[in-house]
Amino acid sequence: MTSDQSEHTLSDTEENIMEATHTALLKHGYADLSIARIGDELDRSKSSIYHYYESKDDLLITLLEFTVNKFESALDAERSQNPAETLKQLIAKLLVPDPPEDDYQFQTVLVGFRSQAVTNSRIRAQFTRVDERLADTIREILERGIAENVFEDVNASEVTEYILATINGGIYTRVTTDRVDAVTATHSMLVSYIDSELIQDAV
Repeated sequence: MTSDQSEHTLSDTEENIMEATHTALLKHGYADLSIARIGDELDRSKSSIYHYYESKDDLLITLLEFTVNKFESALDAERSQNPAETLKQLIAKLLVPDPPEDDYQFQTVLVGFRSQAVTNSRIRAQFTRVDERLADTIREILERGIAENVFEDVNASEVTEYILATINGGIYTRVTTDRVDAVTATHSMLVSYIDSELIQDAV
């Protein structure tokens, strides 16, 4: 798939295929996913899917790109005038202890794909994009807060990597374990860090 293909608007049929692939992936996992099982969810033959995608790998890469695009759109929502509140809102959105089912499934798909990034360069490129996009968002909030004298004059890049690594760890824990309290504690710890270490004149 070319870069132009990754940016084109999906047709209704392609979006239906994405939804069916998403459902089949949640049911069967990455290793046991097949075009036949995707076809079962879509109520279409394998040949109709191959009309749009040459292989399962092409289909899954498109699903990942589709999911990443939705993730990036979500990052642009709900921006507060106050940088500290904007940062807290972002953390709360990603680390809510009991997320809506759609958000939970969305993160489940991303975590499932992330394990494949170790050996698949195309998937690795997408997760590089995900992390860089999220890092850019966090860094922009921090730099705005520093410029507006809301945050201490910290190294924005270093703090960004700390927050990003903590968020990713919390998401991974929520999706791969039943340790709900750990996610709650991670969220609380990051909020406490913002209040005690980042915000100026915090006591």
